[in-house]
Amino acid sequence: MCGIVGIAGTADVAPTILSALKRLEYRGYDSAGIATLAGGHIERRRSPGKLSNLDAVLHTHPLPGRTGIGHTRWATHGAPTENNAHPHATESVAIVHNGIIENFRELRAELAAKGCRFESETDSEVCAHLVTDYLRQGLSPKDAALAASRRLTGAYSLAMIFREHDNLLIGARKGAPLAVGYGEKEGYLGSDAFALAPLTNRVAYLEDGDVVVVNGPDIAIYDGEGRPANREVKISSASTNLVDKGGKRHFMAKEIAEQPEVIGHTLSHYLDPARLSISLADEKLTGALRNAERLTVSACGTAFYAGLIGKYWFEKLARLHVEADVASELRYRDPVYPKNGVALFISQSGETADTLAALRDAKAQGQITLAVVNVPESSIAREADIVLPTFAGPEIGVASTKAFTCQLATLAALAIHAGRIRGHLSAADEKKLCAALLEVPRHIVEFLKQEPAMEVLGQELSRARDALYLARGVNFPIALEGALKLKEISYVHAEGYAAGEMKHGPIALIDEHVPVVVIAPHDATFEKTVSNMQETMARGGKVLLISDAKGIASLGADVWATITVPDADPFLSPLLYAVPVQLLAYYAAVAKGTDVDQPRNLAKSVTVE
Repeated sequence: MCGIVGIAGTADVAPTILSALKRLEYRGYDSAGIATLAGGHIERRRSPGKLSNLDAVLHTHPLPGRTGIGHTRWATHGAPTENNAHPHATESVAIVHNGIIENFRELRAELAAKGCRFESETDSEVCAHLVTDYLRQGLSPKDAALAASRRLTGAYSLAMIFREHDNLLIGARKGAPLAVGYGEKEGYLGSDAFALAPLTNRVAYLEDGDVVVVNGPDIAIYDGEGRPANREVKISSASTNLVDKGGKRHFMAKEIAEQPEVIGHTLSHYLDPARLSISLADEKLTGALRNAERLTVSACGTAFYAGLIGKYWFEKLARLHVEADVASELRYRDPVYPKNGVALFISQSGETADTLAALRDAKAQGQITLAVVNVPESSIAREADIVLPTFAGPEIGVASTKAFTCQLATLAALAIHAGRIRGHLSAADEKKLCAALLEVPRHIVEFLKQEPAMEVLGQELSRARDALYLARGVNFPIALEGALKLKEISYVHAEGYAAGEMKHGPIALIDEHVPVVVIAPHDATFEKTVSNMQETMARGGKVLLISDAKGIASLGADVWATITVPDADPFLSPLLYAVPVQLLAYYAAVAKGTDVDQPRNLAKSVTVE
């Protein structure tokens, strides 16, 4: 969500901070600002809207100072205005904050009673006043930061500068991630290693309760009790290059087009093409899956739909009982975990707050935790017992595309592995499924040749007020994902349903103005899905059928429009049918003129509950 950058440097830092913030634009934001120490004072420049607005402000009113903090904000408390933009400041300290302070009302009332004057509607501003209050009591910046952080309830990462302490940054973390960068002559704070990549590749990650004191290149980390803490300094693999659009109009279009390549990279990590077998040699993983009484799968949004598809695969191939629940609900329903349980958590960023909290809860209850993540340095990757990386590369578009299909590729490989070690899948079946998986990139390349036709259909879909997506079996989650994509970026209201449930309510919505996207590969559930489709058409429904050549040949003449997906093993169908629903949503959004890569109200990395 929000982006943080801090530099205790040797020259004017505002231009460098602005450049680093641009690397975090993919997270989504609605205002931005920078504060520096200049001439013994804290100076700020803030602006609602895009970083180009802040850049214009800095061009007119430059911001000197070799110590500074910057922030891109995604509004939670208060509208995206200049007053609500970070950094927030008092006469003594300026702060930037990512997260939510749950007890800010009590703290605000307490501080107001002491004479503090608040300028914003945010929860974050209380942090600046709280730290200032402790400074007035004679505490050092480090002790003031420790004392203040102990008073905060909720999730936060904080970076602070102090009027009387040039070249000093202090950071604090609980829940929301914060990275510390080590330079030869400078020290850095950042939301993640990607923001700091052009500055340093030597990075440590704070743990919950930690406070870090950055005095130029001299860095000291303390735990929540104020004791010196050693946090491993790692060499980050984050790219130093800003990701570009590769000649495409939007990042989302580029990322859809990259799927054959990145799925191939992901499969090469898990699959031995010579032997046509899954190559997962982790003994702990193998033992956990072999002995598991149950697999609990949890995630949020698109990643949860990947998990739902995984549920079908694990139950079919490995005969492993699977429970799947959205992470924001899982721990609050007080789940009963089995003694020999495995819990699988999926997140593109590896920082999704609800997913991270659910992982911690499952771990506390004795589950072996697995993480499918795209960012190996992320909090979820660091805290899980076993990490299963995807290799999607940086995904900038808020609406996940290539990360989703790489998650599916990883889950497919893991389900095949589980089937083999649990004795429910023969060596011949493993070879067949692995051979089919290796064909996925080629099939997607073939399908993407239809993109001009997809653009026309997307334009048609953009004219609708409502849309329905129907599917059965393992593709039911693809119907959910297709509807989510359309909602996310085109703002057309859409819902996904298991096709058999249409008669139990959604059929009341059917008329000639509601397009119905039917996802129906010619598999074991094809005839049942077709029956539901016929019921839709009998009521004037405008059906867009997505199927393979055999399905289109038998029904294509009866529907409004068709999309033909390459013939492939039914096991693979979610990986292939994900692509047309992505393109439909993309071209609908383009036709409507929405902000495809940064749709309103959404953030790429949701680091608060």
